[in-house]
Amino acid sequence: MGPIDGLESTASVAEELVRSGADLLIVTKGAVRQVAPVLGPRTWLGIHVSASTSLGPTADRKVKVGSAEEAVALGADLLSVQVNFGVPEEPEMLTDLGVAADECRALGVPLLCMAYVKKDGGGTPEELRHAARAAADLGADLVKTRYPGSVPEFRRLCATTPVPVLIGGGVRIEPEAGFLALVDESVRAGGAGICIGRNLFQRRPLAPLARGIAERLHGPA
Repeated sequence: MGPIDGLESTASVAEELVRSGADLLIVTKGAVRQVAPVLGPRTWLGIHVSASTSLGPTADRKVKVGSAEEAVALGADLLSVQVNFGVPEEPEMLTDLGVAADECRALGVPLLCMAYVKKDGGGTPEELRHAARAAADLGADLVKTRYPGSVPEFRRLCATTPVPVLIGGGVRIEPEAGFLALVDESVRAGGAGICIGRNLFQRRPLAPLARGIAERLHGPA
């Protein structure tokens, strides 16, 4: 999506998040040069190797642009790939997920799959359960997916996914209290944490919100 609002400077955002208690930063391999110098000893580095751009006609078709071996050489603690379910190119993305799972297993690196359903409304709760389970069954050690809309539905999704589940934020939620309520609900329902982009880095000031989320997930520092 390019240098969107909030990501004009990757290094400064990363530095604020590290100071505020972020456990893991997931970046593209090219952004490692900016992020690595500001990482603290307790912040993991994830490298995302699925790519497309909003400039092209197939933005939902993610292609694999790196390997687990390359990510480890860059200092990664985790590999991340994305599968967009429900689009014609789904089979190719599932193939990439399977390849990444094999690479990660050989190196002992955990694999996160960002599992999204690209249908109207972001997919039904049943479709989200299907996508999360498919990602885990194909080798993902963690799954990130969209919140299905309620505590009972997310509890069911977590119960039917045999690996930890993280929620993604998607487009920015207004007001901020609505976003924090989403975080609270996901924790109550059994989610393992959050994997948030725009709902965090597009808000100012960033540090107080990031610290508040860290306290919600881990308790007071």
